[in-house]
Amino acid sequence: MGRGRAKAKQTKVARKLKYSSGGTDLERLRRELGADTGAAEDTRTDHAGETAWEATEAPGRLDA
Repeated sequence: MGRGRAKAKQTKVARKLKYSSGGTDLERLRRELGADTGAAEDTRTDHAGETAWEATEAPGRLDA
């Protein structure tokens, strides 16, 4: 018991953060994330002949 006031305070702070943000600086966000303005590269590795199940199986697993 006695958590009502603490929860109300947390709710108040959460609402303030959600609805009173100072706006989103998209350019700053791009710089932080290291976004490149050029074409995106495909960095996925091609595992020829593997199914999705084989790619996620743990190595050394014994089949009984």
